Amino acid sequence: MRKFLEKIKLYLSLIKSLQTALLLFTGITGFMSAKCPVLNFNIFVSLIGSLFLTISGSTILNMYFDRDIDKKMPRTAHRPLASGKIKPSEALYLGLFISVIGLVWGALISFLYSFIVFLGIFFDVFVYTIWLKRKTPWSILWGGISGGMPILAGRALATGKVDSIGLLLALSILLWIPTHILTFSMIYFEDYRKAGIPTFPAVYGFKYTRLIIFISSIGTAIAVSLVLFSLGMSWGYLRLLSVLTVGLVGLALYSLFKHSQKTNFGLFKYASLYMLGAMLMIILGG
Repeated sequence: MRKFLEKIKLYLSLIKSLQTALLLFTGITGFMSAKCPVLNFNIFVSLIGSLFLTISGSTILNMYFDRDIDKKMPRTAHRPLASGKIKPSEALYLGLFISVIGLVWGALISFLYSFIVFLGIFFDVFVYTIWLKRKTPWSILWGGISGGMPILAGRALATGKVDSIGLLLALSILLWIPTHILTFSMIYFEDYRKAGIPTFPAVYGFKYTRLIIFISSIGTAIAVSLVLFSLGMSWGYLRLLSVLTVGLVGLALYSLFKHSQKTNFGLFKYASLYMLGAMLMIILGG
């Protein structure tokens, strides 16, 4: 029994629970921006279940294809595949199996929803991880597109179509990704260098990277503001968003001129809190 529980624990570590939870939360946000989960309980449960499976499956597949570079980075060397605690074939079959189950489950409630989720997996695993991640730092653009698919899928499931608000929601995630990822790539610059992964700091330098982060932060704030306006949010929510935006853009601007690891880490954390706050406002205001 103990060995079984330890094995389950290893499998659970494959899905990057925090990352999976954040992406799942964006999908829930997209749905709740248009429909009340209580009045659409069965569909809402199917959204959570199918999206959890597909996001988890995609994450496991990424770990499978990245296991060789994970071995080279101290930050990731302990992961089950990199450390040899789980066989690669086990992870591959598990990732494929739960991804397919999630897509089929999604298709049973909405083909459009399932197709958008499939696009997320395609861009994440095949375009970002397999094709571009080891070739160009601009791979994060495609990673950002995949990151925007859960919230777009959730909105499409609620409305039955891809509308302008859904696209704005996805755009807000896409524009937020550079702030999140590029600060991370500066913090763990040496790890990525050892693994041979081309990052913006390595290819274009830290100054240019900080400029991209600043532009990304402004773009994120504009996109999120447009979402709240489009949803007809009250001025109370808009004022709260403006306060959060001042913090995000202010930190990005400070980082542009006063670079330090402490500032990078602070911006990395605050960017996550900003997006979490924006999602909560969309849920409550919607």
